[in-house]
Amino acid sequence: MHDHDNELDGALRDGLRSLRIDTPPARDLWPDIASRIAEPSLVAPPRQAWFASSTMAPWALAASVVIAVMLLWQHDALAPRSPNDRLIEREAQAMTREYQGALRVITASAPNQQVESPDLRELDRSAAQIRSALQRDPDARFLLDRLQHTYEMRLALTQRVAMS
Repeated sequence: MHDHDNELDGALRDGLRSLRIDTPPARDLWPDIASRIAEPSLVAPPRQAWFASSTMAPWALAASVVIAVMLLWQHDALAPRSPNDRLIEREAQAMTREYQGALRVITASAPNQQVESPDLRELDRSAAQIRSALQRDPDARFLLDRLQHTYEMRLALTQRVAMS
């Protein structure tokens, strides 16, 4: 059986070798290529910067605002406080102000579109409930984490609705 396989492999190898035939071009192609490269009509016009010509520029700006908000919130969370301050309550207030600013940027980038949906209203209700619970229990860190998560989901969904 191995002899038969070797014969097939040899025949296949010979057949493949006979397929390769190098044929030089009928004429020298380089002068035509060089002249086409030198033609000014084929040179691409200079491109504008991506952020200046892109329809994604408002979304890039909104994403930058969201990142800045989160960095400011983290910086604020690490700032030293006196023991009498209601740290979590102050963080929630700062986070809410930053969230509202980011939301204004996103909705302003899509002024012709309706940026509302039942899901967005539900996230707004959830955020209001969490803020209310924080007023009753201002030291509940897990509520602050839930508020941050809700705001992140709301901003992401708002961007998706505005883009559609």
